[in-house]
Amino acid sequence: MARAGLTAERVTLAAAELADEAGFGQVSMARVARRLGVKDASLYAHVRGLEDLRGRIALLAADEKTLRIAEATAGRAGKDALVAFADAWRDYAHEHPGRYLATQTSIDVDPELAARAPGPRRAVELTYSMLRGYGLAEPDLTDAVRLLRSTFHGFVALEAADGFGHTRPARQSWNRALDALHTLLEHWPTSDEGASS
Repeated sequence: MARAGLTAERVTLAAAELADEAGFGQVSMARVARRLGVKDASLYAHVRGLEDLRGRIALLAADEKTLRIAEATAGRAGKDALVAFADAWRDYAHEHPGRYLATQTSIDVDPELAARAPGPRRAVELTYSMLRGYGLAEPDLTDAVRLLRSTFHGFVALEAADGFGHTRPARQSWNRALDALHTLLEHWPTSDEGASS
């Protein structure tokens, strides 16, 4: 029987908070149950198990991060949009490290639940829309999306691991990286794919 007041959303939020505090890999059914003051078995009335719970954290985080990026980039184009997009991404990763990691982890999410979650789909739409402002079309759009994701994730992952040993502030390197990405996107090399031979 489900405990009064306990919902899948409340369980997910408790797990997401735990992920931010202790690390995504430290989330367990037992730790979430203790956090909520219930027995482990009570959680199974709301989530199917640990993999389901981790998938729910990932979807929650994707929704939160996408909303933040959408708000930051609204009405912006070109470099302004790129910087706002990147800063919103980085800020979310700093503020919610466990949730952020969940969005970068391959998790088997319930397809029905994933279909109802707008975050992942909206994230793709926002990224492609911003890059179309640079005049890119396929296959360059997809290549540029992958470049941005690799750059943003690589940078914040190194920051999280204290991977930058130099005394230069990371923020200054981040700003220069965004300058370089903007220049690259404005002068994207022409692809030979699809050209007739």
